[in-house]
Amino acid sequence: MTASIDLDFASAIASLPYLMKGLELTLLIAVFGLIIGFAIGLLAGLARLSRKRLLRVVSTVYVEAIRGTPLLVQAVWLFFGLNQLLVQTTGFRISSVQAGIIVIAVNAGAYIAEIVRGSIQSIDRGQDEAGRSLGLSKTQSFVHIVFPQAFKRMIPPLGNQFIISLKDTSLLSIIAVGELMRNGQEIVSTEFNAFEIYTIIAVMYLLLTLAISFILRSIERRIG
Repeated sequence: MTASIDLDFASAIASLPYLMKGLELTLLIAVFGLIIGFAIGLLAGLARLSRKRLLRVVSTVYVEAIRGTPLLVQAVWLFFGLNQLLVQTTGFRISSVQAGIIVIAVNAGAYIAEIVRGSIQSIDRGQDEAGRSLGLSKTQSFVHIVFPQAFKRMIPPLGNQFIISLKDTSLLSIIAVGELMRNGQEIVSTEFNAFEIYTIIAVMYLLLTLAISFILRSIERRIG
């Protein structure tokens, strides 16, 4: 006697509009998180190269602390732990979407800091010396000669970080962010079609990351 398998992808496909809303929020969190994360990573990466010991220590502690703890733990600590403290002391509360953007930004910033540091250190010191010999100040030489070359080398790893952060948004369902994964869970809880919904979600993530990878490869070829 064999058990019958009853799959209903039709009802799952009917849920696509709700999943698309979740996908929109996923992209919004990923994009804003990465923009803010790049700013944080750039500052932290430059601080790690600074001659000032305090800046190096602070940036190193930040990078190691974030890279040494899971994003899921960071999200729970921020939304439930820090939020509780903020409400008790100031009455202010961070929304789930705001918390999601902050977590993605702070997490990505730690990894971007290492990308920035490594890319700048990979530029031959002779480039800076050549700029200085032309009469440029140290800052001018960095801005006009060293950093543009380093930024080109940052693009591939920054693209990879974008894809990683995009996928990491699925963990934000734990703090009730209405992104793609969370919306899928809500559908499953009422329709009981877990296989179909989670299959569609996996395909949506796959198509999105493939599209981003294609765009990044195109950019790399143009730069090359």
